[in-house]
Amino acid sequence: MAGEHAQEGSLTDRKRRRAKEAIRQAAVELFSERGFDAVSVTDIAERAEVGRTSFFRYFGDKQEVLFSEPADADAEAWRRPAGPAKPIGSSMTDALAAARRLVVGYIEVITADPAAYRRHQQLVTSHPELYARSLVKQRRYADALADQLQDWGASQHTARTAAEIGLACFYAGQATANDDPSVLARHVRRAFDRLGS
Repeated sequence: MAGEHAQEGSLTDRKRRRAKEAIRQAAVELFSERGFDAVSVTDIAERAEVGRTSFFRYFGDKQEVLFSEPADADAEAWRRPAGPAKPIGSSMTDALAAARRLVVGYIEVITADPAAYRRHQQLVTSHPELYARSLVKQRRYADALADQLQDWGASQHTARTAAEIGLACFYAGQATANDDPSVLARHVRRAFDRLGS
């Protein structure tokens, strides 16, 4: 009986993930075809072959769809990497090494499909409200990075400082790479490397 329930839950979870990914993919396609402003929630739901109610079950608005992560396993991998061999403590060197691994790993995930990355960035930079939302999301990543470092034994101050430096290295890499996904990770690594100069 319990096994049947687990399988049922698993099937339900898979259906939800498929529906959410269909909505996300439909939105990305429509935004690319028509532009963000010309696409409605109804348009997205129709393209994804779901009802508006299903859309709002997963997303609050069409901006949220644009900033959602793909449902594949690779997009989740950066969130749960193996931790360092020993707790970070108050060592800024260890905290920055861990932050570097997390930030560069995340960039490798989001730039794995360079064309998708470029489309996303083009939409975001051409709409002030989307750019503002992107900055809010990046602040959440800094918070998540600090939390991960604390989970790995960093002191609160060390974790927060390393997370903010990690975000700064991301911004510096974006600027020096001209936000080119093919070289972005390399430029972010260089930004981290320059910290020791």
